[in-house]
Amino acid sequence: MTRTDRDLMTDQTKEAVLSQEKFDEMAKELEHLKTVRRTEIAKNLEYARSLGDLSENAEYQEARELQAATEERIRKLEDVLKRATITTDNKKKNEVGFGSKVSIKHGGSDEEHEYMIVGSEEADMRERKLSHVSPLGAALMGKKKGDVFTFETPSGKQTYTIEKVA
Repeated sequence: MTRTDRDLMTDQTKEAVLSQEKFDEMAKELEHLKTVRRTEIAKNLEYARSLGDLSENAEYQEARELQAATEERIRKLEDVLKRATITTDNKKKNEVGFGSKVSIKHGGSDEEHEYMIVGSEEADMRERKLSHVSPLGAALMGKKKGDVFTFETPSGKQTYTIEKVA
């Protein structure tokens, strides 16, 4: 599936919800890329140019590709930080919101799954961090312990019970 220009424009106008920690992490990465990394790349390009014919110079081509990737990452970080809204931990501890840790059970299963609700830029399933705009995350928002909820997945409707909200 390819992304259309409209999809990209929509992404660029969406609010980026971040924790203060993630905002600071991204700002630090941006500063590093703009100062240290750009300087390193410029030195690599200068050295590669000194080797002669640029059309057949693999080191030069590699340095240019690295420069392009770095500049793209800088643009992405600048965009996200510009659109960022900093969230604070959920004030209503008994209700699912940003920063909540939620334990849920699927249907009649005894197996609990715990997730932390975060903004989409922080989502990472390996760390059990669930985006508030994902199907499951959106279905959880505003719910309380004991609530039973259903949401749509590619394999059909799924029903879960909220066991714990912290």
